[in-house]
Amino acid sequence: MKYALAGDRKISVQILEWLIKKGNMPLALFVSEGKNETHSNELIGLVQNLDCKVYRGNDINELEAQEELTKYNLDYIIGVHYPFIISKRTIDIPRVGFLNLHPAYLPYNKGWHTPSWSILDSNIYGATLHFMTEKLDKGDIINQEELNVDICDTADSLYKKVLRLEFKVFKDAYEDLINLSPRRLKQSNQGTSHKKAELNTVARIGLFEQYSFFEIYNKLRGLTTNNINEAAFFEHNERKFRIQIIIKEEK
Repeated sequence: MKYALAGDRKISVQILEWLIKKGNMPLALFVSEGKNETHSNELIGLVQNLDCKVYRGNDINELEAQEELTKYNLDYIIGVHYPFIISKRTIDIPRVGFLNLHPAYLPYNKGWHTPSWSILDSNIYGATLHFMTEKLDKGDIINQEELNVDICDTADSLYKKVLRLEFKVFKDAYEDLINLSPRRLKQSNQGTSHKKAELNTVARIGLFEQYSFFEIYNKLRGLTTNNINEAAFFEHNERKFRIQIIIKEEK
């Protein structure tokens, strides 16, 4: 299996490390850069003694990198939480396809902030390995698994759970990947999709508006992430207050 990996976050480190231990060495590595990168150094450390070209940031869409990738005769480019939009020219480079590991049960929760929207929209959740296309998160499904959303889950706890499930979904597809015969299941036309900026549009709570407790509860837990700036908020006397919650089951 000839592949390049484009990734960020801890899950990308886990998958690359696992692939290398299985004897599958990447020919190229794309890492994130800038204020939102988290695990670029760890990824680079995994390949520093390998014959593997390292690219940074949006190099994946640059002509020079595309021409070099073409020479590798790649079977796959594997995307794992890689935060850049991929051009069609890059998508078309690998022989079998450009794969993407997405923290959602497609076709639901395409796009951003998937654990938050699963709670806010009360829909099915899970992890999906799929082929990438120009249309965001709409490519054929290779493997996926559902994850139960518990009544006490916040977006933060749900995200931690789905990272573990993503790793399992990828490993379960491994034999088909190395045999160059991953399944391709068309996505239905149903589902949901959200842009990055949408989360803040539902974050406001009006102090004197009427809500059911369930509406408020879901809003608070759906907006409890690892970032306080994504939390629900209310305004009072020209001041703004963010709210996160802790939910603990009584034993």
